[in-house]
Amino acid sequence: MKKIIFICMIATMLFACKSASSTTASTEATTLSTKLDRPSQVAIKGNWVLTNVSYPGSEYIKVNSFDLADSKCFIGSTWSFISNNNKGTMALTAPSCTGFTSPIVWSINNQGMFVLKILDAGIKAKKVRDGYLLKVAGLTDNSFQLVDNINVGGQVKDVVYQFQRAN
Repeated sequence: MKKIIFICMIATMLFACKSASSTTASTEATTLSTKLDRPSQVAIKGNWVLTNVSYPGSEYIKVNSFDLADSKCFIGSTWSFISNNNKGTMALTAPSCTGFTSPIVWSINNQGMFVLKILDAGIKAKKVRDGYLLKVAGLTDNSFQLVDNINVGGQVKDVVYQFQRAN
């Protein structure tokens, strides 16, 4: 009887530990690293405007960024990053696009990956399983880039989001 209970416990543990989808930011962030890059987070603290979206080597593709809107709708969007609690907001304001505002939770791990969760009103970040991983590049006092990798026809292409500090 003890052997049967032991085997059931082992089987339960194996099934309970199955890996989640690789598209969830929390799973990927845990796989990459759980340590945060505090200096980069402090450097990004504040208000920013997304000034450009580009696709190096692939200017003729259409991208639905963050499962929200066409990537070009993000040009002119405003982002606020608070580094001491890793929260903030983002707002799409492009005139020819549908407006959108949402709280966000973000962090930068010690491998230079920006972890982003876009929250629905009233939902806590720990309840949101899906998120986005982007590479932080070109970080200066007044600008930085987030680089996303997307699959286009079986090839990996970059989407580069250029941010400028708001005045």
